[in-house]
Amino acid sequence: MRNGELIGSYIVPVHPHTILVPEQNEGWSRLREAYDTAAQRIKDSGADLLIIYSTTWPSIIGHQIIADPNPEWVMVDHDFHDLGSIPYSFNIDEDFAHAWDKANEKRGLKSRTVAYHGFPIDVGSVVALKLLNPDNSIPAVIVSSNVYANRSETTVLAKACMDVVKATGRKAVAVTAMSLSNRMFTTPIEPKDDRIHSLKDDEWNRKILEFLGEGRLEDVGQLSRTIHQQIRVNKVVAFKPMWWLSGMNQNRNNLTGEVLAYEAIHGAGGAVVHLDPTPSGTGDKEYDEDDVEYFAGERNVLDAEHDVIVEAESITEPVSKAIETNGPALWEPTESEDSVNSNAAPKPVGAYPHARRVGDLLYLSGVGPRQPGTNSIPGGPIHDENGNPLNYDIKAQTQAVIDNITRILEEAGGSLADVLDVTSFLVDMDRDFQGYNEVWAETLGQVGPTRTTLAIKALPTPIAVEMKVIAKAPATD
Repeated sequence: MRNGELIGSYIVPVHPHTILVPEQNEGWSRLREAYDTAAQRIKDSGADLLIIYSTTWPSIIGHQIIADPNPEWVMVDHDFHDLGSIPYSFNIDEDFAHAWDKANEKRGLKSRTVAYHGFPIDVGSVVALKLLNPDNSIPAVIVSSNVYANRSETTVLAKACMDVVKATGRKAVAVTAMSLSNRMFTTPIEPKDDRIHSLKDDEWNRKILEFLGEGRLEDVGQLSRTIHQQIRVNKVVAFKPMWWLSGMNQNRNNLTGEVLAYEAIHGAGGAVVHLDPTPSGTGDKEYDEDDVEYFAGERNVLDAEHDVIVEAESITEPVSKAIETNGPALWEPTESEDSVNSNAAPKPVGAYPHARRVGDLLYLSGVGPRQPGTNSIPGGPIHDENGNPLNYDIKAQTQAVIDNITRILEEAGGSLADVLDVTSFLVDMDRDFQGYNEVWAETLGQVGPTRTTLAIKALPTPIAVEMKVIAKAPATD
């Protein structure tokens, strides 16, 4: 039997717009055309297996693999059910699924197969398989994305998969169904108004696609720990497929890459990218991660000191479990008739709301860079738990403040363009004013609110910048 090999890799978007309503938006239509191009390339390649890794199938207990030979159902997206439903009937390679499960076990992973009628296939996998394999001519296998898996575990998952590909002589195509940035609009929009939610998100998306277009997949995998903090708070799950895809491609940086399309889908970044294993000729880059062959069970998902995740539960008391090194305990925001509070903004450190509406104005409580859910500080805190100074990035902190302000204003039905007046507080004016001022010019500076910047001794949490905002209140019905 010939040795199996990976003959191609694709990155595709997960939302159902490309399959249900591509005609409603030019960008969605271009993504659909790119999907069709990818489908034809896969067919022409002679592939005999599609391997789908989707971020919209999260798992907690190990990795799960679809082993039902013919899952049939009707998929209705929980966010976009108004767009319609997608009936599906897929051709799953159950033998490969079981073999992969066993290969995972041999490499130390927790894994199991799913093989019962009615198990719902996730939207990303449904969209990918319906568009990339419309006639079901190529058997497929679908694996979940474990929310706790770190890079080592995800790399071993890929290696176990390739063990089976090689042993069974398959000509396989790896597909990651994912968004790039995933900051989506939280209210319905008209299709014509779709755009990437944030300028910063768009810039990061384009940088990712620049690397992928050069075939530098491993570079994207290594940058993911930085990127995830910038383009979607705590959305590390979005970059696990990059880790997996890099592992499937032997962590190479000299692939031949082509970006077939990049567009917005309800504010998120959607792209169709083809990565061919043919060396690009640009030269490989250094692979500087641990080359793990067997997963021993350690899990530090981001391998970063300050990225500790606190799960969001229904909490009625101050959140005493907040990361203590990032300041005092957190509180639920105060609720009143005119208050405006957002789950997408960091919790207060005392008994106050995120904002209050008074007549035609919104008054925001002081907003810092802390991140909702984790209490982490983009750019790093200014000192450690013992008060020892740390190096930090004032630009990253300032951008995070403005992002948090944006979320609160959007909760009220407004936007950053509604800001009228800002009072900024810096704990180190000499060190930080220039960087803070540069980010201001790129963001709030485009809006033109009045501004006062004050030097202060300290803030309640180990942050370098905070802003107090007054904005126009959107008209109410």
